[in-house]
Amino acid sequence: MKNQPVILAQAHYRDLRNATYELALLPWGATEAHNLHLPYGTDIMESERIAAEAARLAAARGAKIIVLPPVPFGVNTGQLDIPLTINMNPSTQMAVLADVASSLQQQGIRKLAILNGHGGNDFRQMIRELQPRFSLLFCQINWWVCVDPRPFFKEPGDHAGELETSVMLHLAPDLVLPLSEAGSGAERKPRIPGFQEKWAWTPRQWTKVSQDTGIGDPSAATEQKGKAFFTAVTEKIGALLVELSAADPNDLYS
Repeated sequence: MKNQPVILAQAHYRDLRNATYELALLPWGATEAHNLHLPYGTDIMESERIAAEAARLAAARGAKIIVLPPVPFGVNTGQLDIPLTINMNPSTQMAVLADVASSLQQQGIRKLAILNGHGGNDFRQMIRELQPRFSLLFCQINWWVCVDPRPFFKEPGDHAGELETSVMLHLAPDLVLPLSEAGSGAERKPRIPGFQEKWAWTPRQWTKVSQDTGIGDPSAATEQKGKAFFTAVTEKIGALLVELSAADPNDLYS
């Protein structure tokens, strides 16, 4: 079927009833504060828009792909003292993922990729547990690390910094407050060297790490930087989606 729908939420049954898809792409975000200048839905908007554009590029190259509606809640157990941060526990995420996978498998879709837009989400262990129960090929994509940010940004930042602010200036400039109103994004560093060096890990209590909920200075962010990075990211992910769509799940290794 030519020109079949790519975005499920915008599609009609008339066009879907005879369509065939190899790959479903599930954007997964979070609802949380992003410094003082970015909206709570930043991770949702970024993952949804990146998924849509990457899938559009992939479909133009023959990929049989459908983008599912985004999941708006992520793992935010360390931010629950921040007003209206909404947490979804990993166990709940796995239940949601299992239900989505079950639906897709019954409908003949063989591959499910999660486009993750939130650093607190990690689907790898869930996929390991779910994989024996399904014939689907599962995949996790973290969009912000698929392209080296250093050629694009002086200091990318970890959360609502230059990278994320630039992307939002490109995607939703009307929702970005003036950068003069943003916090500095200064981060308090761990006292324990192993945590500083990141070979040991413990969850961060966010309000003990950042005064404004941001980590990374957003002051150098621009729409032009965000557009360039968005283009590079969506092209990279789009190429992966083409390969995933065409791949035989039983013959992934040479």
